[in-house]
Amino acid sequence: AVQMLSGDDVGRNLERARALLAAAAAAGARLVVLPEAFACYGGADVSALAAAERGPAGPLRSFLAASAREHGIVLVGGTIPVAGDAPGERPRAACFLYGEDGSELARYDKIHLFDVELPDAQRSYRESDGYAPGERLVCAPTPCGMLGLGVCYDLRFPEMFRALGQRGMDVLALPSAFTRVTGEAHWHVLLRARAIENQVFVIAPDQGGRHSATRETWGGSAIVDPWGRVLASAASGEAVITALLDPAALREARERLPVRAHQRFYVPG
Repeated sequence: AVQMLSGDDVGRNLERARALLAAAAAAGARLVVLPEAFACYGGADVSALAAAERGPAGPLRSFLAASAREHGIVLVGGTIPVAGDAPGERPRAACFLYGEDGSELARYDKIHLFDVELPDAQRSYRESDGYAPGERLVCAPTPCGMLGLGVCYDLRFPEMFRALGQRGMDVLALPSAFTRVTGEAHWHVLLRARAIENQVFVIAPDQGGRHSATRETWGGSAIVDPWGRVLASAASGEAVITALLDPAALREARERLPVRAHQRFYVPG
């Protein structure tokens, strides 16, 4: 899990992402997850960025594909803005999954948009002003198992992950930019809850610190196992954390408590 402190300078953000991805690969990582808004966090013209990413040849999508190929890793590319097909349609906050050869394997558009009021310097968050919500769940096969994709605020909607579990999810990747206020109160407990109740590994990279006079994120990126144990975590600032996703731990948790077999409610996805 790669924790960043992204700003509005896309070039600088990509330089830092490049260095942190190299560090993760050097540490032996096979599956790497970047945080939400890794390439641009606040201040930039989202519409212009989104228009350039309509196809796989967009500069940010090309960066992600090339990084996956260079390091031979499965890469979850945080989120980037991607323009809609219809004129005037708001962009989507898209999370792309890349294979070790740089191929684009899947795309998830963030479903739950963060429209809230908080007692912090930012006060008001209106993600839907700039983005349209996604509509489709994504769970894709990878060398590390069936990988479910979610983003940040999605974490508060457990039905979403139950539906992904019904599709065979083994690992949940959750790129995030949790605010300091909500992260301090809820971040780790929600990550552990999603891991425990769905019996999956959770890889949750966060943005980690002060981005501007009004915007501050929590950090605390974490990797959690299916029993709810935090295998690795970060504080604030930039960080790369790693952990072993042991298939035996997945089997043991599911055999010890066979909740999937006992589930009596179907969640339509």
